[in-house]
Amino acid sequence: MDIKITANDLKVKGVTLIDSVVDENESAIITVHGKEKYVVLKIADYNRMRELELEEAIQESKADIAAGRFHTDGIDAHLKRVCDV
Repeated sequence: MDIKITANDLKVKGVTLIDSVVDENESAIITVHGKEKYVVLKIADYNRMRELELEEAIQESKADIAAGRFHTDGIDAHLKRVCDV
């Protein structure tokens, strides 16, 4: 469950507040003027999220290769395709 921390509470209590909240929960949401603005995660959770994103990108790349969605004609041709150079 995400716990909400106001920017003012964070300003007053600092990292001690984050430590106490995130130790008991997976994450905390920092609100600014009542609106959700930031998320604080344990570094292990953040690293796991990044690993999952990278794994998804690898799987998409493998699918593109299997489907023939790639080019081997070099940098100049690539720039022409994407930039109209």
